[in-house]
Amino acid sequence: MVTRTVDLRSDTVTKPTEAMRAAMATAEVEDDVLDFDPTAVRLEAEIAKRMGKEAGLFVPSGTMGNLISVLTHCDVRGSEVILGDNCHIFIYENGGISTIGGVHPRTVKNNSDGTMDLDLIEAAIRDPRGEIVYPTTKLICLENTHANSGGKCLTAEYTDQVGELAKKHDLKLHIDGARIFNASVALGVPVDRLVQAADSVSVCLSKGIGAPIGSVIVGSKSFIAKARRLRKTLGGGMRQVGVITAAALVALQENVGKLESDHKKARLLADGLNQMKGLRVDPVETNIVYIEIEEGLHMSAAKIVKNLEERGILVMEISSSRIRVVLHHQISASDVQYALSCFQNAVKGGQTENGN
Repeated sequence: MVTRTVDLRSDTVTKPTEAMRAAMATAEVEDDVLDFDPTAVRLEAEIAKRMGKEAGLFVPSGTMGNLISVLTHCDVRGSEVILGDNCHIFIYENGGISTIGGVHPRTVKNNSDGTMDLDLIEAAIRDPRGEIVYPTTKLICLENTHANSGGKCLTAEYTDQVGELAKKHDLKLHIDGARIFNASVALGVPVDRLVQAADSVSVCLSKGIGAPIGSVIVGSKSFIAKARRLRKTLGGGMRQVGVITAAALVALQENVGKLESDHKKARLLADGLNQMKGLRVDPVETNIVYIEIEEGLHMSAAKIVKNLEERGILVMEISSSRIRVVLHHQISASDVQYALSCFQNAVKGGQTENGN
């Protein structure tokens, strides 16, 4: 019988804190579609200020934030966006930019650190002289931190170089900043500096900083005016949305400062796992840990995941030999130690079964 649960599947699993629930209960609200909800306006202005952009727009999810951003930049069907082959927009967002927006994705190989080689990005830009046969390149997308690369951080210098490349070819740059605050904390660089070169950023509130719902898109005032119309088209306009955005304001105040602790706990977990025979952990920069199961262990990821679940440890199976773990502010140091003991038991059980 499970007596303790430690949910490490994602940083999206956090529960609203008491302070968030109190703020939600007392939030000042108005109709955000007919006019503007004052609490939502406060949140949008705060995120825009922190990102160094003119304006912001609250949306229900990061997927909608990225979709609206891409469609705002690529406002002609048949436009093309250049993005990484291992990025969230391309893999995990239901192909929305294509199915809804008629935008063609052109992928460039993501390196292990989440970057794309600048020369490959430039080579992927369509020659305007071939517009009779080619899609028209309009946009470049980056992701920071890069989740599928293990939460790796893109530096301000790299982002600046991509931004200069975009300007050179009269393109726009969008950053999927689902965990941009994690990148800022890990690099020790102000968040506005990390996104300085971007024309738009989608900032997720329900991942690292632990709000229950939503993202904010930021950009120029004209960009946000267009994005607001698209939000309504996609069904993302909500009425008394201050009930939700109040919790995000609390998250900004309370939880950004806790991200360094999340990163330390991720490294603590990674160090412990690396000492276990049969497991190999990718280098950890932020709050995401990828665990590779070596062939000599003769155990599948599914078997380890099931074994852990029986002990109350919830993790995510990525492939037959790969597991993902994500730390967040509601995981304690004691939880990390308990998770390590459960991993050790799971690995030992596999070794015993296989006669090792």
